[in-house]
Order: sequence, then C-alpha cells, then structure tokens
Amino acid sequence: MSGRLNIKGDDRLAASAGAAAVAVALLLALVKLWALRETGSLGVAASLADSAIDAVASLAGLAAVLYASKPADEEHAFGHGSAEDLASLGQAGLVAVSGLLIGWQAISRLLADAPSPLAREELGMGVMAVSIVLTLALVWWQLRVARRTGSPVVAADSLHYMSDLLPNLGALAALAASAWLGLSDLDSLVGLAAAGLLLAGAFRVAKRGWRALMDHGADKETLRRLKEIADGHPGLAGYHDLKTRTAGRRLFVQIHVELPGELPLREAHDIGASLRHRILDAFPEAEVIVHKDPV
Repeated sequence: MSGRLNIKGDDRLAASAGAAAVAVALLLALVKLWALRETGSLGVAASLADSAIDAVASLAGLAAVLYASKPADEEHAFGHGSAEDLASLGQAGLVAVSGLLIGWQAISRLLADAPSPLAREELGMGVMAVSIVLTLALVWWQLRVARRTGSPVVAADSLHYMSDLLPNLGALAALAASAWLGLSDLDSLVGLAAAGLLLAGAFRVAKRGWRALMDHGADKETLRRLKEIADGHPGLAGYHDLKTRTAGRRLFVQIHVELPGELPLREAHDIGASLRHRILDAFPEAEVIVHKDPV
C-alpha cells in the first residue's frame, strides 16, 4: 500500500484552518512574551502559556489532518490515528507543567511581604485586547471550516480557542485593576485561577488520550446510535458481539449479524454491505467490519 498523502478539497480546507491556528497562536505567544517582559503580570504569563500550548496543539492538529490522509499500510493495517493520542499525552504534560509553574508563582506572590508591582499596564491591556480580537476572528473561521468539512479536529480546536478567551479576559481585568484601582493582588488571583483551569484541562486531555491508547470502546451515545442502526436494519434476524474502539479521530466497529442460513451468498453479502454503508453514513471516519453468521 502507498503511504503518500492524498489531500482532498475538504482536507485542504481543514489544513488551512489548522495553519491559521498555528500562525495566530505563534504570533500571540511572541506578543505576549514581550508584554510579560514589560509588565511582569502573572495574568499575561498564564495567557502566554496558553498561547504557547495552543501553538503546539494546533500544530499537532494540522499534522493529524495531513497524517490522516495517509492510507493504511503494511506496517499500520489499522491506519495511523493513534499518533494523535500519543501527541495529546505530550500536550497534557506540557499543560500540567505550565499550570504548576504559574500556580507556584501566584502563591509566592500572594504570600510575599512586598510583592513586585506591575508595570506598563496599559501596554499589557492593549496586547490582551488585540489577542481577544484575533482569537475571535480565528474561531469564526474555524467554525465555518468545521461546518463545511465536518472535521472533528477543527471543531475541537475551535472549542479550545473559545476557552482561551477566559484567561485573556482575566488578564485584561487584572491589568485594568492594577492600573486604575491599584489592586495588584488581583493579578496573582487571576494567575492562580488560570493555573487551576490549565491543570483541569491537562487532566481531561490526558484521560482521553490514555483511554484511546488502551483501546477503550466508543462513548455511550455512539454505541446507542450503532445499536439503533442495527436494530432497524432490514433483513437481519439479529446481531451480537458489537465491539468498538477508538484511535485518534477514527472509530473502529465490528459486528456479527445473524442471517437466515438459506439465503443466497450474494443476498447475504448485500444485506451486510448495506448495514456497513448505513454505519459509514452516520460515522464517516469509521472502519467497519460486518461478519455474517447463519441463524
């Protein structure tokens, strides 16, 4: 089998959204790094960590779109989807380390007798405002691409960037409170809250990646839909041994269907093939195997 990329129109559109996400995340990370140096704000530091992680996550998503275009080969008979799960574990580790560092710094500042004051808050506020506008524009484009292509990677990435608006708004509020009200401690509290959000997100990402690598079955809603399709399929006397597993964005389905033993082979094949196509209509990224058993 060939391992060459086979990038179709929808894949190109999804890749464009991934490339835009990487470019925006890198730009924001650089600008926020400069703002952190100028202001010393933990809120900006938390937002910077989030943007750096975004860049890694978006780059992994872009690679996943391209890598998913490769067909299965002799060494990877079930495709290459598990690479996404491995990447997600690495991403979770990076998120957790960032959250711990920011949380430690926030606690140290809150406990310090004379915490370091913030500086040039207006500059930091401008940077965070630009960050919010760019993030909103990126999410708008990602949602359009997700609706057009049905890409779960782009859809998930858009949700990730929407969640980034909270630490950006928190950093903006902390800088404004310091500049206009003299409440510099709010910055440490924002940093501590952002650290908690980062750690919670790291746990969710790691849990999902670990479950997939351990061949965990599909979620309850997917199983319910599969059973609904099989229950209502014409020609079946029954079915058993419905098994699923996930790898990255791919869903693997195996089902044994029960057919009258006197059916001609072609008719039995057509019933099994039509069931497979109905499952693929509901789950286009799935790999489906239908085994036929005589009643």
